[in-house]
Amino acid sequence: MPTIEYRVNGVRVPGVTTVIGTSLGWNKGALMHWAWTEGKEGRNYRDTQQSAADAGTLAHAMVEARIRKQDFVAPPTASPDDLRLAGLSFSAFEEWFTGTRVELIETEVHLVSEAYRFGGTPDAIGRMKGNVCLLDWKTSRGIYAEYLIQLAAYQHLWDMNRPKTPITGGIHCCRFDKSTGGFSHHWWPNEALIPAWKSFIRLRDLYDLERLMKKLAA
Repeated sequence: MPTIEYRVNGVRVPGVTTVIGTSLGWNKGALMHWAWTEGKEGRNYRDTQQSAADAGTLAHAMVEARIRKQDFVAPPTASPDDLRLAGLSFSAFEEWFTGTRVELIETEVHLVSEAYRFGGTPDAIGRMKGNVCLLDWKTSRGIYAEYLIQLAAYQHLWDMNRPKTPITGGIHCCRFDKSTGGFSHHWWPNEALIPAWKSFIRLRDLYDLERLMKKLAA
């Protein structure tokens, strides 16, 4: 997937995941435990991590092709095992998607915030029972606090760029287990993610401060 550049008035700004990852990482505690477990089992965690990332990327691409009503074309570098794991995740998505009456409004739309100078690309925006909601797909082992911060930032981006159709139906996060094909659905009302948005604002400030400190230390 090509790298997306977000710009405000021609100046490059960081993406949501960059802001969060730079200061918090993505669930570092769980990743450390997982790496230790891989080593205990005699596996190189770097090889397993790359395989998991590839499977997750493929599953996400399958989902995106489905909601865009396009044929999924596997990249030539995809391994049979990665495709198998991705297929399990996609099957879980398909079961949920066909059973849910959701009208998709936009998918993978690139948005920027001029006020806070960052960008992001929500997976999808839809309408359920007359309410506009944010939709996000995950192929991770669980739902982590960092995800809530990410989703709150996406909600801000959408509301600021689409003021006539703000998020009123909350945030839906669908997790597809890439090893078993299992499925879990999480939903939060708008107000539940207010603390997550406050956290993101502070992380955005910290991102700039950390870059300044690096320049001073150079």
